[in-house]
Parts: sequence; C-alpha cells; structure tokens
Amino acid sequence: MQLKPSAPVRRRVTPAVAALCLTASAATLAGCGSPDAKAGGDGNTDKGGTVRVTDATGTKVAVPEDPERVVALSEMDLDSSLALGVEPVGLTAGRGQQGAPAYLAKQAKGIPVVGAVTGPNIEKVVRAKPDVILAGQLADKQVLAQLRKIAPTVVTIDKSKDWRTSLRLTGKVLGKDDEADGFLDDYRAKTDALKKDLGSHAGATVSVARYSAKGTAVMQQGVFISDVLEDLGFKRPGIQNREGEGHSTPISDENLKKIDGDWLFIGTLSANGPDADLFDKLTHKPAYEQLDAVRDKHVTEIDGSKWTSLGGANAAVSVLADIRKAMVE
Repeated sequence: MQLKPSAPVRRRVTPAVAALCLTASAATLAGCGSPDAKAGGDGNTDKGGTVRVTDATGTKVAVPEDPERVVALSEMDLDSSLALGVEPVGLTAGRGQQGAPAYLAKQAKGIPVVGAVTGPNIEKVVRAKPDVILAGQLADKQVLAQLRKIAPTVVTIDKSKDWRTSLRLTGKVLGKDDEADGFLDDYRAKTDALKKDLGSHAGATVSVARYSAKGTAVMQQGVFISDVLEDLGFKRPGIQNREGEGHSTPISDENLKKIDGDWLFIGTLSANGPDADLFDKLTHKPAYEQLDAVRDKHVTEIDGSKWTSLGGANAAVSVLADIRKAMVE
C-alpha cells in the first residue's frame, strides 16, 4: 500500500546513453522534444509533420503529427493510449504490479516495462526508440531533461489528476482528438444510464478501501475513484469527503468502523503474491464482521489496481460495470 506518492527517483544518464544522445544527427536532435519557445496555439501544425501542444505544466512541446512509437510512463498514460487505440512500445509498471495494472494486463500483453512508479529507467526508454513520451505527472526536472533528449516529452497529468483532462491532452498528442471526445461521450452516456438504473440506491453512501500487509486504507477526495463516484452522485462516509495528504489514508483495525457505508468496495492491489490471501483474513476480523455493509451483504471485493490506483479512461468505464453488477443486477 502506498500512503503517499513516491518521491521521484533522480537518475543520471550513463556514459553509454550520453554518447547515444551526443552522436545523434542534428536533424534528430532538432526533434528531440525540447520545449518549443516559438510554439503557437495548440493544434498548429509545423512543416515537417509536427503539432505543437501545451502540456499539463504549461510547457509547449512539438510532437510528431502521427506518432508511431509511444512510451507511457504512468498507469494513466497507458490506460489513455489503449483507450484511444494506440499500443505503446514501453510502459511503467503499475502500483504493486510487475507490469501493467491487472485490469489492463490483457491489452498490454507483451509491451516492455521501461520503469516503475518511482520513475523511468532511462536506458530502457532509449532502447524503446520512442518518437513521443507521455510522462504522466513526472515532476523531476533532471529526469524530464534526460527524457527530452530522447524524444518529445509531454507531462499529461495536472494537479487535479483528472483522467478526463489527461485523456483529452493525450488525444491531442497522439492525433486522436475525435477518439477522445467519442470515449468521453460514451462514458457520460454510461454514467447517466447507471444513475437512472440505480433506483433506490441512488445517492447511497459508498466507501472505497484498500487492504494490504500494512492494513486498511481509504480513498479520499482528489483521486480517480472519488471522481467517478461523484459523477454518479454517491455520498462518501467520514473522512472520504475530504482531501487526503497522500493517495490513500490508513485506518487502524480499532477504527475499522470508519470504512463503513451503505456499500463497501474493498480489495488489494494484486490478486497474486503476498497480498493474495489478505482480504480473506480481513473478513474474519470481528471489527470487519460488525460493519453495517457486511451485515447487509453490500460488500464487493474489487481489483485494487483499477479502483484504488491512478486510474484512467478504461478503468472508469470498467468501474461503472463493477458498480452496476454490485448495485443493480
């Protein structure tokens, strides 16, 4: 369980990588992705097949008009790319995962891992030969500078971490604006339909928690799943109505009542490995058995890599399906 976002790992370019960048032709370096000081409005196309976009930090970047080799350095970037019909040539392992988040594992099968939540592996990014890099919420200026020597690099996630905003920006970068708009239209339609079908459960209090070897944690405001639940008009219990200091907030077994709600969605980041049997152990604890949601049989075990991580477009639609199955069908 990650209670606070991991600090970015500072990496230096090895001599081999430095040599690779320094010996590149002048034409290649011109397209390496340094911020474009002369860039105009978003969507303007330069001669040579590049499009100028403004990333989540306000930096203007010239990207290929039709990128063919995309590296995704966050779970949300991977999700957005796949949702838009683009298969990256490199991905960052998800939280608690060896590769792609479990809910994207099938779609992302075979894509090389070029980094972790803590940061990219520069050498592996170089080997992926990207023509554009989606840098998620990466804030380390030294690492960004290294990446921009490899390919145009776009920070895609702003401080709000809103997956819809990120999807629209990724659509611009990948030349998939129409696909992004279409996906969001479909999401809104699915959301409206589910709200209608919830019937008497509309406006219920919904709790989302994650369980790991370190204990239980709840998802507060300012994270992916809270945005989806807000779209559906659900209420949240207790501290889940407030912004948290990190990605999730720990709750002791003595205070397990704080995860209670009309409905409880809870799970671990991974169904395999050391966390595989943890949820079953939790269900046998007296404090858990006394929760109202448990007594009412309103508990659903979830894929934590989808519900309680960075999220994204595919995750949002899949969460809607999970909620429909639990609360409507």
